Amino acid sequence: MARTGRPREFDRDKALDAALTLFWTQGYEPTSLNQLKACMGNISPASFYAAFGSKEALFREVVQRYLETYGQVTAPLWGETLAPRDAIEQTLRRSARMQTTRSHPTGCLIVLGASNCSPENQSVQTLLAAERARTRKGMKACVDRAVASGELPPSPATETLPTLFTTFLHGMACEARDGDRAKKLDAAITTLMQIWDSLAARLKSVSSHQ
Repeated sequence: MARTGRPREFDRDKALDAALTLFWTQGYEPTSLNQLKACMGNISPASFYAAFGSKEALFREVVQRYLETYGQVTAPLWGETLAPRDAIEQTLRRSARMQTTRSHPTGCLIVLGASNCSPENQSVQTLLAAERARTRKGMKACVDRAVASGELPPSPATETLPTLFTTFLHGMACEARDGDRAKKLDAAITTLMQIWDSLAARLKSVSSHQ
């Protein structure tokens, strides 16, 4: 007698990784439940809801997995053993490499995952906006440390640096998705860091004449 009603077994971690790739490639709203269930091993609706609860709950879990893996490229921002300049430069260069690697979707899930959402999915946009805000705070913390240590001058130009670096970091998502390679972004980062060096040199020049 054939067995009936037995739920399909699946590897939850593999299913989560598959969902991450799909959300990263397409974004939250364009990704349908049917696509998710198919890419996660053709799991049944009952298995999907039992394991993840809802599409949004799955996406939140995917974002957390992304932050714990690919998103670790921004970890230097909170490593106070690094010099502030090194922390920012490492973050930018590591992110450039990660976002342009062809072994997974290009760009950044935190930037591209919910760039356009209808009002009913505002909570998803808010989730990713909060993560981007955290990165801004990390950039600002590095600049503040540099000012406090006397590496950078407390000036209006210095105050713009967190916005400048964060805008570049988030903007790389579009450049990577459009086909830019790490080498090209690396060269741009070298130029960008010269702004920091110019401000630091100006402070040294002023100090030497006092």
